[in-house]
Amino acid sequence: MSLLVGASPVAGQTPPTTPPTPPGATSQAAPGSTFDPLETFAPLTLPEPATAVRSGAGTPGPAYWQNRADYSIAATLDPVARTLTGEATIAYVNNSPDVLDILWLQLDQNLYRTDARAAAFSSRTRRGATDGYRVARVEVRQGRDWVSVAPLIDDTRMRITLPTPLAPKGGKVQVRIAYAYVVPSDDFGGRTGWMPSDNGDIYSIAQWYPRMAVYDDLRGWDTLPYLANEFYLEYGDFDYAVTVPADMIVAGSGELTNAAQVLDSDQRRRLAEARASDRTVMIRTPDEVVSAHPRDGETRTWRFHMDHTRDVAFSASRAFVWDAARIDLPDGGTALAQSVYPVESVGQDAWSRSTEYLKHAVETFSAWYPYPWPNAINVAGPAAGMEYPGIVFDGVEDKGKTLFWITAHEIGHSWFPMIVGFDERRDAWMDEGFNTFIDVYESDAFENGVYGPKRDGEYAPGQGTPAEQIAALLDDRSAPAILTRADAIRETYRHPVTYFKSAFGLTLLREDILGPDRFDPAFRKFIRDWAYRHPKPSDFFRAMESAGGEDLSWFWRGWYLNNWRHDLAVTAVTPIDGDPARGAEVVVENRDRLVLPAILRVTFADGSRQDRRVPVETWLQNATHRFAFTDHGPVVSAEIDPDRRLPDAHRDNNSLALSR
Repeated sequence: MSLLVGASPVAGQTPPTTPPTPPGATSQAAPGSTFDPLETFAPLTLPEPATAVRSGAGTPGPAYWQNRADYSIAATLDPVARTLTGEATIAYVNNSPDVLDILWLQLDQNLYRTDARAAAFSSRTRRGATDGYRVARVEVRQGRDWVSVAPLIDDTRMRITLPTPLAPKGGKVQVRIAYAYVVPSDDFGGRTGWMPSDNGDIYSIAQWYPRMAVYDDLRGWDTLPYLANEFYLEYGDFDYAVTVPADMIVAGSGELTNAAQVLDSDQRRRLAEARASDRTVMIRTPDEVVSAHPRDGETRTWRFHMDHTRDVAFSASRAFVWDAARIDLPDGGTALAQSVYPVESVGQDAWSRSTEYLKHAVETFSAWYPYPWPNAINVAGPAAGMEYPGIVFDGVEDKGKTLFWITAHEIGHSWFPMIVGFDERRDAWMDEGFNTFIDVYESDAFENGVYGPKRDGEYAPGQGTPAEQIAALLDDRSAPAILTRADAIRETYRHPVTYFKSAFGLTLLREDILGPDRFDPAFRKFIRDWAYRHPKPSDFFRAMESAGGEDLSWFWRGWYLNNWRHDLAVTAVTPIDGDPARGAEVVVENRDRLVLPAILRVTFADGSRQDRRVPVETWLQNATHRFAFTDHGPVVSAEIDPDRRLPDAHRDNNSLALSR
């Protein structure tokens, strides 16, 4: 009987001191190589185990559960005092199998306090501070009564001890919180804030209400403090009302439900036209912005509703130009693309094309999973480069390809993490990398690639092909692995690892490992299975293996769990039996730990070429392999990865001429 690699010898038998060499192979490790097949192809234990909650196929299991949080919020924005005052009522459902005697909530505005943990975490000098949330009252519903409770506030977290423990598997509780905070300026707000414009200040309001922390099957309450990285949130339905001065326009997540009370008849008529138009329709023109008269002391309340969402955000200003166009969805439905921006951002090379970019991106990305919400809104203002469900914030000075790329990227976050509910705070590579991956194809698709290929701060910003740029990152011994906790990745590596390497890994998986015919259905299934749920990295890995039909443990280990290098080399091209007319034998070595399928191309004396796929199984037992080319006459040269698709560390050894 034969012995498996790594198995113990059968009792009574003496294993051979030199294992036999399979046909075509030469030795287990080439001289100077760091590649060890037993390391690269060792059994892989993924970070999270498969259970009845999360299946071995990477899908929600038969026992999957997830808690729910529905919100009703009423807030008033005071642009004179620059404060937001609100009251949030949260209806929380405990679908877990556990009794909960406490609730944890996120108080993200406490990020801006001088004593916040984030102040010690960041090496940057802060340009401002606020007092964070001023929590005036916390109450829990007990029957028909509201009972006051004393919360414990620690940095950006708030703990509420429940008067009565919350039952498992459907137990419900209501919490009511009155609060206020000072809106940070864009100088230090980061993901939210206000900024001036020629015709009035612009407010981009996010992290504006106490939000439930997630209680899940892996950690219970997930209470990582808010240091810099984004969010992990429960899903539910939202009703929210925003009261502002009467001359302000409010753009918000979800559907405006009281248009008749806050919009004039011309604006309502133009919106109706836009819902039927492929072309951008002006809702509020630059002239109307400039000629608008202040309404001192008057206010209006804008009401919005949004289903199946983990968050809502809004923007408000008297300075907004407003336009819109219809989005056509693959299921026959429609949505509305909208842009609001100050007069100084108007221009056909600037924000006058924002809605066109937004519409195209949503229609393209909907091929992966149909866009689920009634509106997709792009805002020019503070907190540029931020995304929230149904609304994104971008820069007032963005133009041309920069505006196209940032619009596509931020609205692409509707899929990751707004639909597929990744934990951004721990696994930022999932939402940023997955989103950047779909952005790459959008850049190629819009107007036949007028802004393509995507080459910006998120993807391949330097010289050379994307693969060549990634090779430099793999060669950096200080670079963290993709699966590193997001807060532990230094700013130097945040975009190269979290965005670029993560996205390029999916490009490799789609185009070079599985192929689109296997990748695309598996990726769509993953999105569909985990829509409005909380997948973890191991769920994704298992899903792509199961639906994609491939054991990819070698790829997960080398690309995601480690920052391994890839290096293939052509080390010999020799005539068969010394006779060039009979063809040639090509020797390829795998010299480093990361293996990837590759193309070996030989060029014949008559100028023709032949490509041969080199699968990763080539290296299961050995680091070198001989390939014979005998059916086309004399060989002139051979090259591995001739199209430079792979992140090869040493391209100077990838090609070789025939030795005579």
